[in-house]
Amino acid sequence: MADLIDLRSDTVTRPTPAMRRAMAEAEVGDDVYGEDPSIRALEERVAGLLGHEAALFVPSGTMGNQIGMRLVCEPGQEVLCDADAHVVTYEMGAAAAVFGISTRTVVSAGGRLDADQLIAQVRPRTDWHLTATAAVAVENTHNRGGGLVQPLEQLRRLWDWSREAGVAVHLDGARLVNASVATGIDLATYGRLADTASVCLSKGLGAPVGSVLVASAERIAAGRLWRKRLGGGMRQAGVLAAAGVYALDHHLARLAEDHEHARLLAKRLGVDPATVETNIVVLDDVAAPVVAEAAKAQGVLVSQVGPRRIRLVTHLDVDRAGIERAADVLSGVLGR
Repeated sequence: MADLIDLRSDTVTRPTPAMRRAMAEAEVGDDVYGEDPSIRALEERVAGLLGHEAALFVPSGTMGNQIGMRLVCEPGQEVLCDADAHVVTYEMGAAAAVFGISTRTVVSAGGRLDADQLIAQVRPRTDWHLTATAAVAVENTHNRGGGLVQPLEQLRRLWDWSREAGVAVHLDGARLVNASVATGIDLATYGRLADTASVCLSKGLGAPVGSVLVASAERIAAGRLWRKRLGGGMRQAGVLAAAGVYALDHHLARLAEDHEHARLLAKRLGVDPATVETNIVVLDDVAAPVVAEAAKAQGVLVSQVGPRRIRLVTHLDVDRAGIERAADVLSGVLGR
């Protein structure tokens, strides 16, 4: 059988030979002492890209999100977010289990942000009968929403309201780079509409490990303490940060290729390409376990995200030929 085509997630990407060389040649130091030059360079780079004062390199997107929310929400307060948000769906209840933060969710139309809908659900700090809403979390792009890009006008509406209301905004920007490439809106425009924001290096950008949290210098200083408490204080981790820097230098613009591949895959499988905004294609109303097993038998891996839902994610490890072969296999399995 030919090599497997893995469309389960963009997290499966492997570092390219050139990225491995950059990692091997990275200048390193002890980051807990603040002495790793490669990590400092990455943090400064990402803070600048997202329009914030400072940044913190963390091992995972979950750690970045959870620290980010803790920086703007005290134990006993709540974070409000979409019902399908990653922070409440895939992060193992960490906000409650680790930080004593309550979460409350609002069902949206496929994950798309409606600022007024969220604002209407915010609970005030002045009513001692209620759990006060300290922050709102927004995911961009939205994973379970099929990689949709949050509307800029809705992000601005939420941000403008939050400044007057005294409620913080956390941005789960795991795939924010995809949103930026898809829309042409620079990362800083998105980043400045949040008090804390995380961005992943280990998805579409293709680094093997790591995310970066951005915020004010004061908040990032506190974030370093939380990272240490959580066991995320890394030592000579510049070898990982170098992969992130390389990815920003070489893999950012090429995300447009993944988006093109996703639309091609959608078209071949009978999904309207106009509904595919970035690098995720969702197949609904299919027998997911049956489809997944049949595709795997022919060398194509897909993700089951429900009993009747399949998710396909394009990334740098699957080229145009791989997409075409995957489409051949899946169209045969689906009878399309």
